Amino acid sequence: MDVLSASGALGATPEVGDDFDDDFDESPLAEVADLPHDRFLDRELSWLAFNQRVLEMAEDTAIPVLERANFLAIFAANLDEFFMVRVAGLKRRIVTGLAVPTNIGTAPSDVLASISAKAHELQARHAAVYKDVVRPELSAAGIHVVTWDSLDAADQDILEEYFTDQIFPVLMPLAVDPAHPFPYISGLSLNLAIRVRNTKTGTEEFARLKVPPMLPRFLRIDKREELSDVRFIALEDLISNHLGHLFPGMEIIEHHAFRVTRNEDVQIDEDETENLIQVLEKGLLRRRFGPPIRLEISQAMDSVTLDLLVRELDITDQEVYRLPEPLNLGGLFGLSGLKRPDLHYSAHVPTTAAELLPSETGEQSSIFASIRRGDVLLHHPYESFSTSVQAFLEQAAADPNVLAIKQTLYRTSGDSPIVQALINAAEAGKQVLALVELKARFDEQANISWARKLEKAGVHVVYGLVGLKTHCKLALVIRQENGILRSYSHVGTGNYNPKTSRLYEDFGLLTADPLVGRDLTRLFNELSGYAIEKKFKRLLVAPLHLRKGLLKHIATETANAIAGLPSGIKIKINSIVDEVIIDALYRASQAGVPIDIWVRGICALKAGVPGLSETIRVRSILGRYLEHSRVFMFANNGEPEVFIGSADMMHRNLDRRVEVLVRLAVPDHVAEIDNFFTLAMDAQTASWWMDPDGSWVRHATGPDGLPLTDLQDTVMKEISQRRRTGVKR
Repeated sequence: MDVLSASGALGATPEVGDDFDDDFDESPLAEVADLPHDRFLDRELSWLAFNQRVLEMAEDTAIPVLERANFLAIFAANLDEFFMVRVAGLKRRIVTGLAVPTNIGTAPSDVLASISAKAHELQARHAAVYKDVVRPELSAAGIHVVTWDSLDAADQDILEEYFTDQIFPVLMPLAVDPAHPFPYISGLSLNLAIRVRNTKTGTEEFARLKVPPMLPRFLRIDKREELSDVRFIALEDLISNHLGHLFPGMEIIEHHAFRVTRNEDVQIDEDETENLIQVLEKGLLRRRFGPPIRLEISQAMDSVTLDLLVRELDITDQEVYRLPEPLNLGGLFGLSGLKRPDLHYSAHVPTTAAELLPSETGEQSSIFASIRRGDVLLHHPYESFSTSVQAFLEQAAADPNVLAIKQTLYRTSGDSPIVQALINAAEAGKQVLALVELKARFDEQANISWARKLEKAGVHVVYGLVGLKTHCKLALVIRQENGILRSYSHVGTGNYNPKTSRLYEDFGLLTADPLVGRDLTRLFNELSGYAIEKKFKRLLVAPLHLRKGLLKHIATETANAIAGLPSGIKIKINSIVDEVIIDALYRASQAGVPIDIWVRGICALKAGVPGLSETIRVRSILGRYLEHSRVFMFANNGEPEVFIGSADMMHRNLDRRVEVLVRLAVPDHVAEIDNFFTLAMDAQTASWWMDPDGSWVRHATGPDGLPLTDLQDTVMKEISQRRRTGVKR
């Protein structure tokens, strides 16, 4: 859930589905004779290592405690989606006998066992961090999560009234007996398993009670309390202590919390003869009823209740996770949003990119005039999305000289000003094309709604190409100027989502370069028409040419190193698992090419292995923002080439998606990216370093015990200084 809200290590709850699309159907990689067969790290265990890094942020006492609570919530949300998609997909393939990509000699069942063992370890550690560290520190700061038994009579009276008025009417206890079969348990819902005894007959019965998901996970006990000293109680704790209201005349024998995670790895079979929206809507209905793949239970659950749940849900012992209460620590998002500035990261207000500032005379020029003066490289969230990309589209919608707007939409916010700008443009009589990707995992229903709303406004809505997801982030504006048509383009690394743009680190390029304009015009025509077949001038486009282009650049660096010429590769990505790309990087390293890889999440490449990858360094950085941008930099014998765009180095991005990278053409932009990398890879910058065995070691303090440089704070200060002085790149 590429799963996030309040600020946090990943900026907020991660983009749902961002890291978890199905990558199981790639063709097997041919064995390379002179490279070791165990040269790849396991993808799933690498992802769990990433989520462990998130957990280590929650353990870091130097981070404000409400931010650490947010990291705990992010960890929980991440792990939920990992089970719903990746673990579910692995299990499905094992059960159906389909191939599961693993390291040579590793049985698929062993992969699941390794994942289960690591997940059990991490979930236990996660619960302990909350119970033993974060919760006590929250309490010391005046934010108390208390239990019913610890409350005095006056507080219990307040909650009794709240329960009676606000909770009891919406509760629905479901009995399980010969007349009432075991009920459907919805995925990720929090439930109470209740055993009761009829006081007249002595008969024992079982009931399931769903904790209402529309109510706050943690309830404020007394809203008259100041935020400097405020108390909360878990919703299920309050309900558990009022079960007598639900089962009058019955004796409550046992009650325990439990939570089920279901397989939501829905496979959509595209057919050119069927309506894609209808196919997706059918698939979304099936998703709700996927088989259970994880059962979380309270630590004190008795064996009778557990046996019943395991039998009825058809869960294996390996899939049961016994944890201390409260379950579902994703509910900590509610606490992490408390307005306690002293317990959060210091506030940061994004600046307007210097190139888009008003002139020295104070005259506000149009954004089109600013872009005509030269390419504008944007770095969000340090530079404002609303005064750049959003303003670009809003001005285009209102400008009478703009004739057409074309844009891709992969994910956007619920009240998106971007979508509204497209609607306004269409209603003003402009030609508007929106490519809405209906198959963006877990955003399918929202995107169907956007597509229908856009169509009603007169926007030409298309859904891309059969068999491919359109993941690229593109906008093209055609404007009439002095009798000629000029193209204004935006290519980004992140979605057109104003909310996540304040929390996700991304790059974007605004340009009036006619080469980019012609490239995007052709690409949009092909996306709304037929297959992509052409090469482009400043773009690398998947699925046909992006992989080839990157391999060609890697090969050039390899040849330059062999020839004794300057060489080097720098890559910033979310995930790298593609074996062909990794093998090319291994070849480059064996030739002596210095390679820096800055990865947020999954990394199947091994760094610093003698004879294989000695010149490769791999780093990972987490912080208040989610590092989301993708950058590819090649030394090119002293004339560096840099690309930014939407693609990670995964099978899906290179083979089954429409992805776009754009080459930067301004030397100052190339230098800015290079400086960004230099800071990230510096030994004095806080980060995680990958060791040759694939393990990650956090470097947060120096030999003197003082904190190392925070990359995001440093970039924030540098860009803010640029804004104050009006200095352009």
